[in-house]
Amino acid sequence: MTLLETKALNAGYGPLQILWNIDFKVEEKSVTALIGANGAGKTTLIKVLTGLLKPYSGHVFFKGVDVTGYPAHRMRQMGLSLVPEGRRLFPNLTVMDNLLMGAYMLRRQDEFEERLEIVLELFPVLKERRNQPARLLSGGEAQMLAIARALITPSDLLIVDEPSSGLAPKLVDLIFKKLEELRETGLTILVVDQFVDRALSISDTAYVMENGKIAIQGPSTEVANNEHLKKTYLGL
Repeated sequence: MTLLETKALNAGYGPLQILWNIDFKVEEKSVTALIGANGAGKTTLIKVLTGLLKPYSGHVFFKGVDVTGYPAHRMRQMGLSLVPEGRRLFPNLTVMDNLLMGAYMLRRQDEFEERLEIVLELFPVLKERRNQPARLLSGGEAQMLAIARALITPSDLLIVDEPSSGLAPKLVDLIFKKLEELRETGLTILVVDQFVDRALSISDTAYVMENGKIAIQGPSTEVANNEHLKKTYLGL
């Protein structure tokens, strides 16, 4: 079942068009990779999907509903969560307080406690650091906190924007392992990253963006063997 879809999407900033006729799908209970170089249009597409930017034309569908132009808070209410590039934590707040900031949609204390138990089980290091300011976390721990904050409210789709940004290779492996664990819970994930080989290794379907257009798409195993991709992004 298709969870998220765009049809003939065009978008940009004022007169500067960035996205050109984007057709894009995320299937339920799968991992989809969106890859491409800086300036390819990935960030603009994520802004449209999450309600941070209205498209010029075309449509966005989520759970079968035409959500084109819906604001970000409404997309969040529908079950779409974003882990933004750069994590955007509150550095002087504790781990627990950062999680509380992500729980603003939960109405009851028992709901929060239930969700807290789930995310701390997924990321046990955060339980150990729960009273520590976020600024003292390692890069990998901070990324885990950003993911946990997004998941503290129940989500149907998790969009993770550049999870490997600023991390050492060993920590990149750790974060992608955590994304694989989340996949096993049945969560649908869209991972946006320049770390092409890792993104392809955990995903079912991949889209490669170039100059605001979808240049390559298909099953990740096929995309990984695309000669243009290997030459341009993997140096092979």
